[in-house]
Amino acid sequence: MIPLSALNQFLFCPRRAALIHIDGIFKDNEHTLLGDLAHEHADLPGYEVAKGVTLWRALPVWSERLGLSGKCDVVEQHSNGALCPVEYKKGKRRRFENDDAQLCAQAFCLEEMFQTAITHGAIFHAESKRRREVEFTAELRAATAAAAAELHQLLDSQRVPPAIFKPACEECSLFNVCLPKATRTGSRAARLAGQLFEI
Repeated sequence: MIPLSALNQFLFCPRRAALIHIDGIFKDNEHTLLGDLAHEHADLPGYEVAKGVTLWRALPVWSERLGLSGKCDVVEQHSNGALCPVEYKKGKRRRFENDDAQLCAQAFCLEEMFQTAITHGAIFHAESKRRREVEFTAELRAATAAAAAELHQLLDSQRVPPAIFKPACEECSLFNVCLPKATRTGSRAARLAGQLFEI
């Protein structure tokens, strides 16, 4: 079983996912620490009932089909029995493909565990204190399942992919470990490293 969070990391950057889950390297920065703070309340296991909705916190979930496991921050169970996963994120209300896929993977887990259909979920953005509804469309479901399969292939390979520098790299907690500017394909450092074993 691969952690659900690894799917988010993989879609953000396959190299980051590999550094964490193959090489075992993880470092915190302000973004990861703020994320931990945003999850503080949701990470306390238990449940409460508010306005007829049962809120399950830190609910363990898994999917044999996708080979994923983890915890849902919150699962809302409505009076008609419908389930809705809610994922907590630190920033302002905005859409990220990797967040939507992580939430969709949680829905896959819940559907498999409870033999039910889940049509949508939500992402709660701590900074703006607003939630964004996410519909689990056929396209999102297909993309999530494909990403899970690709993640398994990456981790089974035990190979860390080369760096690809992009602006988001500078916000990554592994920026100073990954060194994407120095180690990306075509860089001087990469060429010199390649020459080390030339005869």
